[in-house]
Amino acid sequence: MIAKALDGLHARQKVTAENIANAGTPGYRPLAVSFEANLRAAAGKDAAAIAAVEPRTYLAADAPIPGELRLDLEIATAAQTSMRYGALIDLLGRQMALHRAVVSGGR
Repeated sequence: MIAKALDGLHARQKVTAENIANAGTPGYRPLAVSFEANLRAAAGKDAAAIAAVEPRTYLAADAPIPGELRLDLEIATAAQTSMRYGALIDLLGRQMALHRAVVSGGR
């Protein structure tokens, strides 16, 4: 589950970087990535359902002017995605430390 969330956040970070890089490109239409709702729904099922979740990339339609890129919102998305990614990496590290403690018998 954590790996799938990291995959989704990685996809979002890539798309956000593309949006920022193309901020001045005439006619560029910003993209967005979603995966949280599908991952949340799959979490109530089984491992196969979680494994089947893939990030979905689509044209961002929530801009005040359709197709317009807001650089401030893209930077906020990049910061939020980075913080979430860091939190999941920290959680993964703690999980691995617990496994290590169990395997070593707590020594």
